[in-house]
Amino acid sequence: MRRVFTNGCFDVLHRGHYELLKYCRTLGYVVVGLNSDDSVVRLKGKGRPIFSLEDRKFILESCKYIDEVIVYEEDTPYSLIKLIKPDIIVKGGDYSREEVVGNDICEVKIYEHVSGHSTTKVIEDIINR
Repeated sequence: MRRVFTNGCFDVLHRGHYELLKYCRTLGYVVVGLNSDDSVVRLKGKGRPIFSLEDRKFILESCKYIDEVIVYEEDTPYSLIKLIKPDIIVKGGDYSREEVVGNDICEVKIYEHVSGHSTTKVIEDIINR
């Protein structure tokens, strides 16, 4: 079975995340790289993550499309990708193949994201209510 890798902060899960994870499942065994809390702060800024690492990991591990969740401390999952040697990396449609970390290690597939779904938008909608 092919090993499929995707990664992210997965701070506030929404339909776009689940659609991407469901797609990953169609390709093989799904490994999710999850940014640590410190990494999320560096990437997203103060006030993030909304949910703790423990909660984010629990939620992801509860998803039927995911086989394994691995936390990483770095800002990119490059070392983790080299370690687990996936057959395929999947990223959302806001990336190009050339931008995807690990594109020199294995095949990259871009999943065209579900329009109108993003964590930033969800947070903004909550604040503006």
